[in-house]
Amino acid sequence: MMLHIPGVLTPEQVAHIRARMAGAPEWVDGRESVGTQGARVKRNRQLKEGSPLAQELGQVVSAALMAHPLFFSSVLPLRILAPYFNAYGGGEHYGLHVDGAVRAQRGGLPPLRADVSTTVFLSDPDEYDGGELVVVDAYGTHEVKLPAGDAIVYPSGSVHQVLPVTRGERVASFLWTQSMVRDDGKRALLFELDTNIQKLRGQVGETEAVVGITGHYHNLLRMWAEM
Repeated sequence: MMLHIPGVLTPEQVAHIRARMAGAPEWVDGRESVGTQGARVKRNRQLKEGSPLAQELGQVVSAALMAHPLFFSSVLPLRILAPYFNAYGGGEHYGLHVDGAVRAQRGGLPPLRADVSTTVFLSDPDEYDGGELVVVDAYGTHEVKLPAGDAIVYPSGSVHQVLPVTRGERVASFLWTQSMVRDDGKRALLFELDTNIQKLRGQVGETEAVVGITGHYHNLLRMWAEM
């Protein structure tokens, strides 16, 4: 399931992050964070993983995501990897690839299974040409280019790429989440059910039927969740 999540970061938060990143010495070759397959097709820059600045800004992004009801309902996060930050310009790109299934964590934390990938855009579309995130799934090929502060979530097993940036600079944050429900189809069903429960509750209130359907949601989550 792909989902556009608007307004994860406020304009003020985006401006703060961009200002802190501007001219920072922590930028490194993006190939430092990938394996052999990814290094063949990846050409971009990243804030150095684990640097004080990356940790500071990552806390802003992860807190905003975890506080967003649409992110929580669609992803059902169990553990979230510390966000990364990247930049593309001057033809930089990231060719077709699949994210690794298991991601190492710093600080002695256990590895994280990558169920859901998230990109939070930090540049507005008019700041750069190219740079679309292209995700290939069972329903076709999807190009994504969102306003600064918005996020896209999609299954980490999807083949995807970032097209070359031919003007300006594309800046974003990206991260992986281990979900309580590892199966994407089951997560999609739970999200659709939760969304419709919220709509129904808004229309008719907390009726006996709404309470009953809510119970079915939680029983399915109880059946499928891995903790």
